[in-house]
Amino acid sequence: MYYFYILRCSDNSLYCGQTNNLQRRINEHNSDKNKSAKYLRAKKPVKLVYSEEYPTLQLAMKREWQVKQWIRSNKEALIKGDLKLMKKL
Repeated sequence: MYYFYILRCSDNSLYCGQTNNLQRRINEHNSDKNKSAKYLRAKKPVKLVYSEEYPTLQLAMKREWQVKQWIRSNKEALIKGDLKLMKKL
């Protein structure tokens, strides 16, 4: 199983990613080791605010790319599960 996820950083910015082990990846993002994304190194701690499961890596990567193109208000609507707001945006 693969996951697309959104993290909220300590500065309230959002980070999108994909992984095959969600808990391990969040722990890596919050650790001081080099396995964390460079973007997140100064924005710890991070908190998981949204995730979706996919059967293949390709589908998870496709979803990550799609959501990364969105503006912040769309991402916040997705996190809140507000489909009506997403349709308006």
